[in-house]
Amino acid sequence: MKYCRGFTLLELLVALAIFSVIAVMAYGGLATVLDQSALTEERADQLGMLQKTYLIMQRDLEQVVPRAVRDEFGDRLAPLTGTPLFQFTRGGWRNPLNHPRSTLQRVGYTLEDGELTRHTWAVLDRAQDSKPTDQILARDITDLQVRFLDEGNRWQEQWPKEQLGGNQEESAADLPKALELTLEHDFFGTLVWLFQLP
Repeated sequence: MKYCRGFTLLELLVALAIFSVIAVMAYGGLATVLDQSALTEERADQLGMLQKTYLIMQRDLEQVVPRAVRDEFGDRLAPLTGTPLFQFTRGGWRNPLNHPRSTLQRVGYTLEDGELTRHTWAVLDRAQDSKPTDQILARDITDLQVRFLDEGNRWQEQWPKEQLGGNQEESAADLPKALELTLEHDFFGTLVWLFQLP
Protein backbone atom coordinates (compact mmCIF):
# COMPACT_ATOMS: atom_id res chain seq x y z
CA MET A 1 0.00 0.00 0.00
CA LYS A 2 1.47 3.32 -1.08
CA TYR A 3 1.17 6.55 0.92
CA CYS A 4 1.47 10.03 -0.60
CA ARG A 5 4.02 12.15 1.21
CA GLY A 6 3.07 15.76 2.01
CA PHE A 7 3.90 18.51 4.46
CA THR A 8 2.92 18.05 8.03
CA LEU A 9 1.20 20.81 9.95
CA LEU A 10 4.36 21.42 11.95
CA GLU A 11 6.44 21.87 8.78
CA LEU A 12 3.89 24.34 7.39
CA LEU A 13 3.94 26.36 10.62
CA VAL A 14 7.74 26.51 10.60
CA ALA A 15 7.78 27.60 6.94
CA LEU A 16 5.19 30.32 7.63
CA ALA A 17 7.15 31.55 10.64
CA ILE A 18 10.38 31.80 8.61
CA PHE A 19 8.55 33.58 5.77
CA SER A 20 6.98 36.03 8.27
CA VAL A 21 10.38 36.88 9.79
CA ILE A 22 11.89 37.47 6.35
CA ALA A 23 8.89 39.63 5.30
CA VAL A 24 9.14 41.77 8.46
CA MET A 25 12.88 42.28 7.93
CA ALA A 26 12.37 43.17 4.27
CA TYR A 27 9.58 45.63 5.11
CA GLY A 28 11.72 47.29 7.80
CA GLY A 29 14.60 47.71 5.36
CA LEU A 30 12.28 49.06 2.66
CA ALA A 31 10.69 51.53 5.09
CA THR A 32 14.14 52.77 6.12
CA VAL A 33 15.18 53.23 2.49
CA LEU A 34 11.96 55.12 1.70
CA ASP A 35 12.36 57.38 4.76
CA GLN A 36 15.95 58.16 3.83
CA SER A 37 14.94 58.85 0.25
CA ALA A 38 12.24 61.30 1.37
CA LEU A 39 14.67 63.04 3.75
CA THR A 40 17.34 63.26 1.04
CA GLU A 41 14.81 64.75 -1.38
CA GLU A 42 13.71 67.32 1.21
CA ARG A 43 17.32 68.36 1.91
CA ALA A 44 18.04 68.53 -1.82
CA ASP A 45 15.03 70.84 -2.26
CA GLN A 46 16.29 73.07 0.58
CA LEU A 47 19.79 73.18 -0.91
CA GLY A 48 18.39 73.91 -4.37
CA MET A 49 16.31 76.77 -2.96
CA LEU A 50 19.39 78.27 -1.28
CA GLN A 51 21.46 77.94 -4.45
CA LYS A 52 18.72 79.64 -6.47
CA THR A 53 18.52 82.40 -3.85
CA TYR A 54 22.27 82.96 -4.08
CA LEU A 55 22.15 83.21 -7.89
CA ILE A 56 19.23 85.67 -7.83
CA MET A 57 21.00 87.87 -5.27
CA GLN A 58 24.25 87.70 -7.22
CA ARG A 59 22.47 88.71 -10.42
CA ASP A 60 20.79 91.63 -8.65
CA LEU A 61 23.86 92.91 -6.82
CA GLU A 62 26.15 92.68 -9.84
CA GLN A 63 23.91 95.24 -11.57
CA VAL A 64 23.58 97.84 -8.80
CA VAL A 65 23.52 101.40 -10.15
CA PRO A 66 23.92 104.70 -8.25
CA ARG A 67 20.35 105.91 -8.80
CA ALA A 68 18.53 107.31 -5.76
CA VAL A 69 14.72 107.01 -5.56
CA ARG A 70 11.76 108.55 -3.75
CA ASP A 71 9.63 106.44 -1.43
CA GLU A 72 5.85 106.50 -0.99
CA PHE A 73 6.08 109.70 1.08
CA GLY A 74 8.41 111.56 -1.26
CA ASP A 75 11.47 111.02 0.94
CA ARG A 76 14.77 110.38 -0.80
CA LEU A 77 16.26 106.88 -0.55
CA ALA A 78 19.92 106.27 -1.33
CA PRO A 79 20.83 103.97 -4.25
CA LEU A 80 21.53 101.27 -1.64
CA THR A 81 20.08 101.26 1.87
CA GLY A 82 20.61 98.74 4.63
CA THR A 83 17.13 98.87 6.14
CA PRO A 84 14.80 97.15 6.83
CA LEU A 85 17.10 94.49 5.48
CA PHE A 86 18.42 96.12 2.34
CA GLN A 87 17.20 97.53 -0.95
CA PHE A 88 18.86 99.04 -3.98
CA THR A 89 18.46 100.16 -7.57
CA ARG A 90 19.64 97.74 -10.23
CA GLY A 91 19.96 97.93 -13.99
CA GLY A 92 19.43 95.33 -16.65
CA TRP A 93 15.69 94.90 -16.19
CA ARG A 94 14.80 93.23 -19.46
CA ASN A 95 12.00 94.67 -21.54
CA PRO A 96 11.44 92.27 -24.46
CA LEU A 97 7.97 93.67 -25.24
CA ASN A 98 9.22 97.29 -25.31
CA HIS A 99 6.81 98.52 -22.67
CA PRO A 100 7.15 102.25 -21.87
CA ARG A 101 9.22 101.76 -18.71
CA SER A 102 12.75 102.09 -17.44
CA THR A 103 15.34 99.34 -17.55
CA LEU A 104 16.17 100.25 -13.92
CA GLN A 105 14.38 98.49 -11.10
CA ARG A 106 14.16 98.90 -7.33
CA VAL A 107 14.78 95.64 -5.48
CA GLY A 108 14.58 94.87 -1.77
CA TYR A 109 15.11 91.87 0.49
CA THR A 110 13.48 91.22 3.87
CA LEU A 111 13.41 88.37 6.38
CA GLU A 112 10.08 87.69 8.09
CA ASP A 113 8.93 84.55 9.89
CA GLY A 114 11.89 82.55 8.59
CA GLU A 115 11.22 83.46 4.96
CA LEU A 116 13.66 85.48 2.86
CA THR A 117 11.54 87.52 0.43
CA ARG A 118 12.56 89.50 -2.65
CA HIS A 119 10.51 92.64 -3.37
CA THR A 120 10.46 94.47 -6.71
CA TRP A 121 8.71 97.69 -7.64
CA ALA A 122 7.40 98.51 -11.11
CA VAL A 123 8.56 102.14 -10.75
CA LEU A 124 11.59 103.76 -9.17
CA ASP A 125 9.97 106.84 -7.63
CA ARG A 126 6.97 105.36 -5.90
CA ALA A 127 3.52 106.75 -5.33
CA GLN A 128 1.51 105.96 -2.20
CA ASP A 129 -0.33 103.18 -4.02
CA SER A 130 2.85 101.55 -5.37
CA LYS A 131 2.90 97.97 -4.15
CA PRO A 132 5.87 95.63 -4.53
CA THR A 133 5.76 92.22 -6.14
CA ASP A 134 6.91 89.65 -3.58
CA GLN A 135 8.80 86.43 -4.23
CA ILE A 136 9.71 84.03 -1.41
CA LEU A 137 13.24 82.81 -2.11
CA ALA A 138 14.17 80.68 0.91
CA ARG A 139 12.60 79.28 4.06
CA ASP A 140 13.86 78.01 7.44
CA ILE A 141 16.21 80.99 7.90
CA THR A 142 16.37 82.06 11.54
CA ASP A 143 18.64 85.09 11.17
CA LEU A 144 20.28 87.21 8.49
CA GLN A 145 22.96 89.86 9.00
CA VAL A 146 24.26 92.27 6.36
CA ARG A 147 27.59 94.12 6.29
CA PHE A 148 28.95 96.59 3.75
CA LEU A 149 32.58 97.05 2.69
CA ASP A 150 33.39 100.74 2.25
CA GLU A 151 36.04 102.41 0.08
CA GLY A 152 38.56 102.15 2.95
CA ASN A 153 38.08 98.37 3.16
CA ARG A 154 36.27 98.69 6.50
CA TRP A 155 33.11 96.74 7.23
CA GLN A 156 30.05 98.85 8.06
CA GLU A 157 26.94 97.53 9.79
CA GLN A 158 24.67 100.03 8.01
CA TRP A 159 24.54 101.87 4.71
CA PRO A 160 24.71 104.74 3.94
CA LYS A 161 27.16 105.45 6.73
CA GLU A 162 25.91 107.98 9.29
CA GLN A 163 29.30 109.54 9.84
CA LEU A 164 29.76 110.60 6.23
CA GLY A 165 31.02 114.14 5.96
CA GLY A 166 30.50 116.76 3.30
CA ASN A 167 27.46 116.88 1.09
CA GLN A 168 25.05 114.18 2.28
CA GLU A 169 23.31 114.02 -1.09
CA GLU A 170 26.55 113.20 -2.87
CA SER A 171 27.83 110.86 -0.14
CA ALA A 172 24.62 108.85 -0.15
CA ALA A 173 25.16 108.10 -3.84
CA ASP A 174 28.35 106.19 -3.04
CA LEU A 175 28.03 102.43 -3.20
CA PRO A 176 29.94 99.93 -1.08
CA LYS A 177 32.60 97.78 -2.70
CA ALA A 178 31.07 94.54 -1.45
CA LEU A 179 28.20 93.19 0.56
CA GLU A 180 28.37 90.26 2.99
CA LEU A 181 25.35 88.23 4.06
CA THR A 182 25.46 85.84 7.00
CA LEU A 183 22.49 83.46 7.08
CA GLU A 184 21.51 81.10 9.88
CA HIS A 185 19.65 78.14 8.39
CA ASP A 186 17.79 75.55 10.47
CA PHE A 187 19.56 72.63 8.81
CA PHE A 188 22.66 73.95 7.02
CA GLY A 189 23.80 76.19 9.88
CA THR A 190 25.75 79.38 9.22
CA LEU A 191 26.25 80.41 5.59
CA VAL A 192 28.36 83.43 4.60
CA TRP A 193 27.82 84.89 1.14
CA LEU A 194 30.06 87.63 -0.24
CA PHE A 195 28.98 89.69 -3.24
CA GLN A 196 31.21 92.12 -5.09
CA LEU A 197 29.42 95.22 -6.31
CA PRO A 198 30.25 96.93 -9.62
